Amino acid sequence: MKKILSLLLAVLMVLGISGCAQIEPEVPVSPEEPQKQKFTKSYMDYFDTASTIVGYDYSQEEFDENCAVVEEQLAHFHKLYDIYNHYEGVTNIYDINREAGKAPVKVHEDIIALFEFCREMYDLTQGKTNYAMGSVLRIWHNYREAGNYDYPNAEVPPMDMLEAAAEHCNIDDIIIDKENSTVFFADPELKVDVGAIGKGYATERIAKSLEEMGVDNYTLNIGGNIRTIGPKGDGTGWVAGIQNPDLTSEQTFILKVCFSDLALVTSGSYQRYYYVGETKYHHIIDPETLFPKDTFTSVSILTPDSGLADAVSTACFNLGLEEGMALIESIENTEAMWVEPDGTIHYSSGFESFISK
Repeated sequence: MKKILSLLLAVLMVLGISGCAQIEPEVPVSPEEPQKQKFTKSYMDYFDTASTIVGYDYSQEEFDENCAVVEEQLAHFHKLYDIYNHYEGVTNIYDINREAGKAPVKVHEDIIALFEFCREMYDLTQGKTNYAMGSVLRIWHNYREAGNYDYPNAEVPPMDMLEAAAEHCNIDDIIIDKENSTVFFADPELKVDVGAIGKGYATERIAKSLEEMGVDNYTLNIGGNIRTIGPKGDGTGWVAGIQNPDLTSEQTFILKVCFSDLALVTSGSYQRYYYVGETKYHHIIDPETLFPKDTFTSVSILTPDSGLADAVSTACFNLGLEEGMALIESIENTEAMWVEPDGTIHYSSGFESFISK
């Protein structure tokens, strides 16, 4: 909890006090014309992380009304996309994993939409982001959770256990009937896990809802998935820090980026991990090796769609630099930054134009 609160405070400091070159000219206003003010609200109840809304509005009442929309949707997506808990009156991914191997399960249209997006991301990343890997990821989750609480005998999952689970990760075994809004697993032992996509996808859906309402000059930070809606109230871009994956360093942020109407998402080995002896095992599992890779310590993505940013950051973490660079350069309006364990940084062709001096 202290780590979450510290991260939240750091992001608030960056988003709250920083600015960059003006994105669009300010229109002169008369002294009598009302001015937008900055408001902030935070939540700790959704997606097991801290969420923050920073917005410029004409009154606290307007801001609170917009926040109510955000919170309602956060609660909605949090319950639907939860893989660990059941909620009364809701058929969510936890329920799907328990029942869809027996018979088709009737689900909410927002689950169908997420699963279709997950399939698009699987194809885009050539399988590096695979939501059908739940059986493998659950094993790593269980071992990692044990290792998180100072267990003296923390272990690495046996390879034969992982390989057996990997036999049940075929995305084509997820049968979606959009017309009847059902999901069925042709392989009864298949499980889905949307941890690499769900939070970013939900963030994007919420941002789109606000945009359709005419909301502007807002930023959503859902557990580090940052999505901006327009510039700040003064017409300047938002500035956000990209966390230093070396948590022992006194330098909190590697650098800061300035952007508007874009999402910023970082995948890193410093977020969820445990040690066995001197070896660190983090939560981003390569579908090919079934183990965490240590090529990079973080990958940050800038792109207009938060769901895309979430999926691609995971994929690029597991791809080699050359392959990851090729993927990024193939996606319109998308940039990336890779950090190696020794601190070496690599940028896609347009990333450096967003760096705030």
